Amino acid sequence: MTLALFDLDNTLLKGDSDYQWGEFLVRKGLVDAKQHAETNRRFYGQYTNGTLNIHEYAAFTFKFLSDHSKEQLDQWRQEYLQEDVQQMIPAAARALVEKHRTLGHTLVIITATNSFVTRPIATEFGIEHLLAVEPKMENGRYTTEIDGIPTFREGKIERLKAWLQGRAETLEGSYFYSDSHNDLPLLEIVDYPTAVDPDDILRAKAIARGWPIISLRS
Repeated sequence: MTLALFDLDNTLLKGDSDYQWGEFLVRKGLVDAKQHAETNRRFYGQYTNGTLNIHEYAAFTFKFLSDHSKEQLDQWRQEYLQEDVQQMIPAAARALVEKHRTLGHTLVIITATNSFVTRPIATEFGIEHLLAVEPKMENGRYTTEIDGIPTFREGKIERLKAWLQGRAETLEGSYFYSDSHNDLPLLEIVDYPTAVDPDDILRAKAIARGWPIISLRS
């Protein structure tokens, strides 16, 4: 079957779900507002300019997860989905996903954001397959470490190839939609790469290589 791969943040979403989760925690008074907001912005800046250390960022974002029970976290996450995420999903993004679903393609979200934040967003899109950064768990609680290979830059290719082992799908005829130059490694190996509301670096690459450039923001 044909693969349709989707980045999530600033691609299917109008905004970054990980960054917005941090803003939600600040808004709810669950973290120190000044310190958390400043650190959140600093890491987001590193992501956009291509200098992010994913393990350092995970240690920051997973710290809050490690401090609370899964039951409490799930409750806050549900509030976050209702209050923030629903407003971040453009109709055009839903339509793009449905187009590929109608074509019988295997739908996969592949994101550098952690699975705690992104699993219910994938469910909202009706997408079963999610490849995300996995927080390591011990004794039923989250830790501040990443479990396995993070789905970031070249790591997306490694995780995707591992996921494909034993499955009927291959990269032949595959699609990938992304906004970020961080996803260039994966964009370069699919048959149908598409830049979605791309950053400046990806836009220039897409123009140079003749890749389609689209917008999903309404």
